[in-house]
Amino acid sequence: MKKILLFILLITSGMAYGQKQIVWFDAGLKAQWGATALYNKALWDRNSAYDVGITTGYAYGGKIGINFGYNGVAIDLMFANGNQDFTEKSTSVSGTINWKSTDVYVLFRNARNLGYFEVGPKLSFLKKLEMNPNGGGESVDLTSFNEKTNIAAVLGFGANILGDDGRFSGILGLRFEYGFKNMTTADGYAQNNPIGNGFTSLYANGEENTNPIFAGVVFEFNWGIGYFGKAQCGARSKFIMF
Repeated sequence: MKKILLFILLITSGMAYGQKQIVWFDAGLKAQWGATALYNKALWDRNSAYDVGITTGYAYGGKIGINFGYNGVAIDLMFANGNQDFTEKSTSVSGTINWKSTDVYVLFRNARNLGYFEVGPKLSFLKKLEMNPNGGGESVDLTSFNEKTNIAAVLGFGANILGDDGRFSGILGLRFEYGFKNMTTADGYAQNNPIGNGFTSLYANGEENTNPIFAGVVFEFNWGIGYFGKAQCGARSKFIMF
């Protein structure tokens, strides 16, 4: 978390020094929905003992924006829920892997001409990961066999569909995320993470990484908070509400 705060400070101070523009702030509520997956070559390879399905997940939360002209830093706090379906080919037994996390995004954002582009890192804090067998049976809690934190690269873009004066806006966009860190711990391989024991081993031919992926749509309501400026010529800068 300290590294994230330092990263935010360096970016914002660099923008302020380089652009010397009015600093303005906004806040918003947002939600996203789309395809989620845990990419593991042993699970996804065409010669795998498993078939995998297209699954969806969602996230909701809020954001704060620190802006300098057309550029800025968007800090999102999101509560995410992801899923991954699988079916064992030899038995036709299927299940769904479900995971929950709290995610912090620190994204550079460029917004102009009623559109935006964003890129940056996401830090995830895993809260729970379990395998739920379809057709009955007890869920298998695999949380302790997965890394508690992960970092992902995030890329997004979209456009304003509501409002254009800075006080209020509705934004619809696309967002793509890829987690770089292997989720499975050293002990997790013995537990056949992320599907659990009781199925064909994923790691009979060696260990493989498990990486979380998301691709979907994101919608946000933004409200302009205010900016630092001068109410009149010669006066000191102060915070002015929109």
